[in-house]
Amino acid sequence: MEPVGSHTMITDESGNNQLHASDMIDGKTLQVEKTGCSYSGQDSCIWSSPEGGRKIDIGKQIFCNRSLNMKNVVAVGFDMDYTLAQYKSETFESLAYEGTVNKLVHDLGYPKELLQWSFDWNYMVRGLVIDKKRGNILKMDRHKYVKVAYHGFREISKEEKVAKYGSTLIREAFDEPEYALIDTLFSLAETYLFAQLVDFKDNHPGKVSADYFRMYRDVRAAVDLCHRDGTLKKMVAKDPNRYINEDTSIVPMLKMLKESGRAVFLVTNSLWDYTNIVMNFLCGQRTLDGCSASNLHWLQYFDVVITGSAKPRFFHDENRANLFEVDPESGMLLNTDNGTPMPQVDTSLRLPLMTPNKIFKVFQGGNVGHLHKLLSIESSSQVLYVGDHIYGDILRSKKVLGWRTMLVIPELEREVELLWELRDTRKQLQLLRNECDHIEDKIHHLKWFLRFDGVNVENEEDLLAELDKLQSQREQLRLSHQQAQLECHQKFHKVWGQLMKTGYQNSRFAHQVERFACLYTSQVTNLSLYSPDKYYRPSEDFMPHELDIFAL
Repeated sequence: MEPVGSHTMITDESGNNQLHASDMIDGKTLQVEKTGCSYSGQDSCIWSSPEGGRKIDIGKQIFCNRSLNMKNVVAVGFDMDYTLAQYKSETFESLAYEGTVNKLVHDLGYPKELLQWSFDWNYMVRGLVIDKKRGNILKMDRHKYVKVAYHGFREISKEEKVAKYGSTLIREAFDEPEYALIDTLFSLAETYLFAQLVDFKDNHPGKVSADYFRMYRDVRAAVDLCHRDGTLKKMVAKDPNRYINEDTSIVPMLKMLKESGRAVFLVTNSLWDYTNIVMNFLCGQRTLDGCSASNLHWLQYFDVVITGSAKPRFFHDENRANLFEVDPESGMLLNTDNGTPMPQVDTSLRLPLMTPNKIFKVFQGGNVGHLHKLLSIESSSQVLYVGDHIYGDILRSKKVLGWRTMLVIPELEREVELLWELRDTRKQLQLLRNECDHIEDKIHHLKWFLRFDGVNVENEEDLLAELDKLQSQREQLRLSHQQAQLECHQKFHKVWGQLMKTGYQNSRFAHQVERFACLYTSQVTNLSLYSPDKYYRPSEDFMPHELDIFAL
């Protein structure tokens, strides 16, 4: 899909290409560098500021799958974890990994050797699929053909892949319960740990009695234990700056959306105590030393905050979960009648002090019907929801409700910038592929001629020599193309290659993004770089028969 924005390349004095944005004002080119008021860094230079409205670096652009006119949107909602709050992989995911290992050893009886293991937070990527029964980790294309597969950390050969996943009469669905889909950043640590356990079991058969399926179930149970006892969130709450990226563009973005006349809401599965700490860090007032002051200042940027939402069940209107008011000061839960405060029978209870001007905006539980009522939403298509989780945030809100959706994919920024840098390499790959196809067609034609059109002995020797020559050329081209393609993919990721591609096909993850996300981008605050009334339009779709004709 085409980005909503544009970019050009310049060459610096050392001859290096640099991606940048430019704009024309009074016939002069205005260069937007990656410093100061740039759209490529963490700053608050939003669209509505005097410096706003410039061209946007490709890594910060919003990409459009389905037309979306923001003038029709009356409410914009956000998830918190991994959307507004971007966790630092090297610290937060390592913390999650260590907590899970500890639970496996101390609560589930796994060998103490696990405590010596370490976590490589760069190894796994989103979009993978775990084969729980076989202990395999798979990357597949949009047609669900397995293209890359590992058993633990051992690469599975092409022949083994075909035998396991390509030779059955009925195609695998690759869904639960036999398979697990890795479509959140939080799942990367547990996937890496599962791969380690597979290798450990294979190399030390007597030390782990559980089969691969049970091992995966135990890893998930250990992760759930970490959530249940608050192991992870307590550590984050003690030092948010260690685990969460600070983004000074969040508050200006929220302000701009509210000033444009839209309602702004937050729907998160986290409970109020943790939500308040994280949002206070991201949006709260700062003390003179730059630390976040503990207060409720951040609530002014939201019309409604729903905590403990239990997504994706929240998106089902028939989900009869009770909606409670949350007193922000005390954290006390109060009963409501579909969001309306209920009178208390026992007046001796010490309830939060209510004043005529005080309007509760923080809730826990409920369902999407409650949210629509609180915001006076008349049509689901009037809501834009921004999240990071294909299944929990995007798929359900899109499929069940018809909300408009924007998916946040932090990995996308580096991916699109690499694509730009490697555009000539990719053209060369396509030329190699075309040349290989051309020679292969010559070989088939020559074989056909030798088989069906009688030739004399002298001509036959010449033709066989030509055939050998063509076959040799084809093999050289095939190996050259194979090596060049491997090197290209490894520049994106040493093991799994490009996030959105598997070979020449869109990956399964890319297919889901295309199906369920109206918009997608690398950071939530990229929304602040565009007009709140922007009409997002997709690029034209091309089928294979059109590509050579309309090649751009």
